[in-house]
Amino acid sequence: MPFLIAFTIFALLDFTVLFSVGSQIGLLPTIGLVLATGFIGLHLIRKEGVATFARAQERMSRGEIPSSELLTGAALIFGGALLMAPGFLSDALGFICLIPNARRLLGKLLAKIGIRTQGFHVGGSFNGHTGTSSNWDDTVNQRNHTADSEYTEQQDAQHQHSQQSSDRTSDEPLEGEFIGKNERRY
Repeated sequence: MPFLIAFTIFALLDFTVLFSVGSQIGLLPTIGLVLATGFIGLHLIRKEGVATFARAQERMSRGEIPSSELLTGAALIFGGALLMAPGFLSDALGFICLIPNARRLLGKLLAKIGIRTQGFHVGGSFNGHTGTSSNWDDTVNQRNHTADSEYTEQQDAQHQHSQQSSDRTSDEPLEGEFIGKNERRY
């Protein structure tokens, strides 16, 4: 509920500033400024978005989780949405979200006033052990061994026959079991 109230107050202030500036400089210059900030925002989003995507791919190729890149991507989307909204306050906040150093400063400011981001950790394996992302690769590399072998249907049939014969006491064939030429029929 507090977020909705803050959003409503921000939108009202944004439109108030937009109409005030519009009455001072005129309708066409106001529309021109709103469109210009929108196009500049789109250009910056594309430029920063491609760079952020490249950094995220680089970190994933090293086996790391691109958490800071995801946060940067979210800030870019939020900043772009603010730049698309008509209004000068939203444009100013949108530009702040698009500037890398300003994003870091904004993060420090939010941390200082008590707004903290919540993180989560997912880890584990089928054997019940959990681990952090830093030791996950070591754990997987220690336990992930592959045995090379060949499989034939004849080996499978022999294995199944030995399993079945060890479970029963008589030599009678089971229903559906293959009886060879030299085997005794009952």
